[in-house]
Amino acid sequence: MAYRVLLMDDEPAICEISGILLKKLGYEPVIAVSGEEALTQYKNARDSGKPFDVIILDLTIPGGMGGREVVSAIRESDSDVKILVSSGDLSDPAIISFADFGFSGVLAKPYNKTLLDKAIKSVLQV
Repeated sequence: MAYRVLLMDDEPAICEISGILLKKLGYEPVIAVSGEEALTQYKNARDSGKPFDVIILDLTIPGGMGGREVVSAIRESDSDVKILVSSGDLSDPAIISFADFGFSGVLAKPYNKTLLDKAIKSVLQV
């Protein structure tokens, strides 16, 4: 059984490339381009009995709900799901002290197939 991964990013190229990488790594990816869409996908998956094993959230979504807001909303009802924060701004407090913001780990941008797999496996502890 493949691990299910929800990836939220507002950049179409990152969504496309990451989706391909996740499939090549054997994961079952679902892509969301906004925080609102990520929350809808998360709730639908949970309610259907096929929850995500890992969620990857882009920290900043211009003009929309970013990773901080999404992780906060998810943590209100689910303290166990593994959530990675993803950003190129490694000086952001949510990256430096990710656990304080409700994240399980960090996926620094830019990332490649190896770093993506390593980050997911680190939070899944496999």
